[in-house]
Amino acid sequence: MAINITMPALSPTMEEGTLAKWLVKPGDTVSSGDIIAEIETDKATMEVEAVDEGTVAKILIDAGTEGVKVNSVIAVLAEEGEDVDSVEAPKGDAPEKSETKKEEPKKEEAKADASKKVESDAKPAPKPDAKPEARSAQGKDVSKELASTPMKLASVESGDDRIKASPLARRIAALRGIDLGSLKGSGPHGRIVKKDVESAKPGQTAGSSTGAAAAAPDGLILPQVLDDRIYAPDSYELKPLDGMRKTVAKRLTTSFMQVPHFPLTVDIKLDKLLSARAGINEAAPEGVKISVNDMLIKASALALMAEPDCNASYSDNGIAYHKSAHVSVAVAIDGGLITPVIFDAQKKGLATIAAEMKDLAARARERKLKPQEYTGGTFSLSNLGMFGIKTFASIINQPEGMIMSVGAGEKRPVVNDKNEIVPATVMTVTLTCDHRVIGGAEGAKWLQAFKRYVESPESMLL
Repeated sequence: MAINITMPALSPTMEEGTLAKWLVKPGDTVSSGDIIAEIETDKATMEVEAVDEGTVAKILIDAGTEGVKVNSVIAVLAEEGEDVDSVEAPKGDAPEKSETKKEEPKKEEAKADASKKVESDAKPAPKPDAKPEARSAQGKDVSKELASTPMKLASVESGDDRIKASPLARRIAALRGIDLGSLKGSGPHGRIVKKDVESAKPGQTAGSSTGAAAAAPDGLILPQVLDDRIYAPDSYELKPLDGMRKTVAKRLTTSFMQVPHFPLTVDIKLDKLLSARAGINEAAPEGVKISVNDMLIKASALALMAEPDCNASYSDNGIAYHKSAHVSVAVAIDGGLITPVIFDAQKKGLATIAAEMKDLAARARERKLKPQEYTGGTFSLSNLGMFGIKTFASIINQPEGMIMSVGAGEKRPVVNDKNEIVPATVMTVTLTCDHRVIGGAEGAKWLQAFKRYVESPESMLL
């Protein structure tokens, strides 16, 4: 009996991935544990092992195919003694995929695709695949949002049977997935106007296979399409989104919209920490080098332990207060960023943190991290100081309750205890907090603790 090989879920949150490469071909014999393919998720490239023995009969998904859904059948194995040629692909269980092989779209196709995303169907009954990009909440007045949205209006047919509708009505219909052909207009000469569309029942939402307009809660995200009337299709090169870009766009948009966040900013003197770092590195064994970022990771973890109310995550079932400090550290990689996690950072020495961070960052840039190595953090740290950025604020990395943005250390004039103006190395940090979990006072106390550890680095040893 034929054995189906399905798209594996390589992490708890994985919904689809790219089948990057096949390491076997039809006719090859495989055993349990053999590496048969490479799968690209939004963050990493993972190897897929065979779980059964047999002969590869058919490969149903080509290498390079994007958007392959988890549990879709990607290949079929023939059992021992079974005729390979007689094996058929599973019926009624076609592999699901939202995109085909990676190809650079032609200019004419890009133009046509951009138009299709926002055109409303003028036929009485919409086809199943003619779905709109997103919808708004029923009864919600979206005229303000639509007023500044560069959406291309649905085409107006010529002749007596054309649909008469105002431009605003067409745009709202496209957003909500409403078939204009099914509405009766209340405007002059039967023209469909805004109120007719707002009182109609929304249609189905469009799939997010193109990543152009992933639907957010209440359908508040509008289609993101360049208007051909403003940007001619031949005036730019359209590069399709890869898995990482799609995921980053979706998660950060959702976080920014869902999480009521607020920033807290403070200046911190670095002179003692820099002096301590120099002494540590001078005394460290060969091959061990501590960075400022390693010390900030340690200080962050100790501050989370000192202010446990801030080491928390919001959920609909309650607030989760974490028992250990798992610090996610933003690492820039080609095509986006990833946040490998230093687990139990409060228990680890600086040399251990430095070694782990070096290894995680190197494998992150090669997209070789395992999902369990970049998920499960309780707090995030993002440092752009090496680029000379003085201050910035980051978007919360859900479900973590806080993220700290670290600016460059620079010489500034400060007033000492004797009211004298003296030079000091100062950095500015901004803490972005989830207000559902952390109040202003709690966030301020955490910053005080963090500042204490940084300005008096010997306190990290206590």
